[in-house]
Amino acid sequence: MRQGIKTGTDRVTIAQVAREAGVSKTSVSRFLGGEFDALSQHLRQQIGQTITRLGYQPSQMARGLKGGRTRLIGMLVADILNPYSVAVLHGAEAACQKHGYTLMLCNTGNDEKREKQSLAALHSYSVEGLLFNTQGRSVAPLEELGQAAFPVVLLDRRIDGCDFDLVGLDNVNAARLATRHLLDQGYTDIALVVQPLHGVSSRQGRQAGFLQAMAGCPGGHGETLEVHLDQPGHVATVLREFFQRRAHSSGRIAILAGNGMVSLQIALALQSMKLQFPDDVGLLCFDELSWSPLVGCGISTIEQPTYEIGFTAIERLLVRINGERSVRMEILLDGRLIHRQSSCSVANDRTLALCSRIAGKIGSSAGMTR
Repeated sequence: MRQGIKTGTDRVTIAQVAREAGVSKTSVSRFLGGEFDALSQHLRQQIGQTITRLGYQPSQMARGLKGGRTRLIGMLVADILNPYSVAVLHGAEAACQKHGYTLMLCNTGNDEKREKQSLAALHSYSVEGLLFNTQGRSVAPLEELGQAAFPVVLLDRRIDGCDFDLVGLDNVNAARLATRHLLDQGYTDIALVVQPLHGVSSRQGRQAGFLQAMAGCPGGHGETLEVHLDQPGHVATVLREFFQRRAHSSGRIAILAGNGMVSLQIALALQSMKLQFPDDVGLLCFDELSWSPLVGCGISTIEQPTYEIGFTAIERLLVRINGERSVRMEILLDGRLIHRQSSCSVANDRTLALCSRIAGKIGSSAGMTR
């Protein structure tokens, strides 16, 4: 007789178990479903021994569909290349393991079409709930989920018109914290560098916190610079133009990077212009990355509680899966400032010399990054 666990087209079926045990398929199904009272001790023993001998493994998906529970949770992220997404995923996976669920991940690549396809795919697997980090432009699929009362928790990004719970960073307070730190260190000309703001509430929140903090500094100058990371050299071009606009300012210049991917491009752009931090320009970045302490003299960061965001989002989703229908809830967690040398103050008597130095370096390197 065949033994061992079968795979592919050779997988052992309930019909084979029933035939080998000399019982009906109904009896095998009752055994697998735990309906032992409906079977004699002899039949239970016979079926159990046959299952062990053949190496039969029931389909958990089929059993879940039959019972109305698959114990599957879907997770859609806008960009798996973003370190934030990976870090949140770790927390979500840990929570799923704790509660006996399996997480199914889909990367939408910030593409509306892929987002719709991923939602359809997860629906076909009968996931019980969904974590969603949306690309932010089309809300129609989420509106449909809301109308169906399907459990959804949003990660970090709000969706207007969709009544779903949200778990993420308190972006407004985190940006205020970062900007006030730069102001306290003596930087007065500060640029917030972000990817396009439209439709992305987390970026809009960081801009709001940045502007609020700058408003509290009457002599300060703040600008929001939108950059496109898919356009080679765009970050360097935007930064160079900002430096040129501030070349005759008597204040110190600093850059606040909107996320980890922007941070990397800023570091590369400053290197191409032969600018150093904090000697030439201050730098503070959202997202604590593995290389943050290693670049130059160390980059100051706002560390997001990414693991806690993922873990908390799953636990909130399970509350919804288990039937809670209370009003929409937002759980916003605090960021943590990690102060390194990139945002340290420089003596005031060096300010004018530094502005001239920046202007000179930009002029000599202008052809390198165009």
